[in-house]
Amino acid sequence: MQDLDEMFAGTLSGDYDSEPPNEAVRALRKLGNREVFDRAAAWCVSQEPLKRARGADVLAQLGRTFEHRTNNFPEESFAVVSAMLDRETEPLPLLAAIHALGHIGDPHCISLIVQHRSHPAADVRFAVACALGNFANDSVAADTLIELTSDVDSDVRDWATFGLGVLGERDSPEIRNALASRLDDPCEDAREEAMIGLAKRRDQRVLLPLISCLEATCVPERAIEAASELLTLPDDKNDDWSGTSYAAALREKFGI
Repeated sequence: MQDLDEMFAGTLSGDYDSEPPNEAVRALRKLGNREVFDRAAAWCVSQEPLKRARGADVLAQLGRTFEHRTNNFPEESFAVVSAMLDRETEPLPLLAAIHALGHIGDPHCISLIVQHRSHPAADVRFAVACALGNFANDSVAADTLIELTSDVDSDVRDWATFGLGVLGERDSPEIRNALASRLDDPCEDAREEAMIGLAKRRDQRVLLPLISCLEATCVPERAIEAASELLTLPDDKNDDWSGTSYAAALREKFGI
């Protein structure tokens, strides 16, 4: 196994979003022991912004695997990362800390995260939308996601719509109206997430744009998912159906 110093150093190589440093982050998460926690926690208070970001990245899913769905040292990780939000001024470690809190999953972070919903950096607002999707059934988180569905940045709108409409189960006129407002969004992903969210809530404003998608030459998978919601089809729905089959079934059911 690599020396721990080398593993941590590897997280600082290349561009932040490139594969090699993120592979190093994943290796440290997989190791997930007390020594990794201590070093990552120390990096969270480093004078170097990149080190602070990488410390939060490691703590975000420390020891977490498909079989082990919770973080190692969750309370301590939450304490370290949440403290970053009180003092952080650099966008990169701030967005890393927000993403991390979403993964750690302690709902006490909601009040801290929503304070950054209007941050001037779109990447930070994107982190807010992503993180709050993990708490979409909370009223404060849902209200903030509603706000972010109309953000100027398309990625923020998309993830806010996904969190609010698809991940979340809350229902209200405000939620439905926010989702309906995305049906003509210039971002295709946001439009499709909105269709699923409205279909889940049986809001018939989705019908015409959804049928239009289903009758197109190339039918998005999310349009099929939205149609299945409205038709209350089981998970093992007829995979032989075409988009036009779903459209016809919707027209028949809803008298269009």
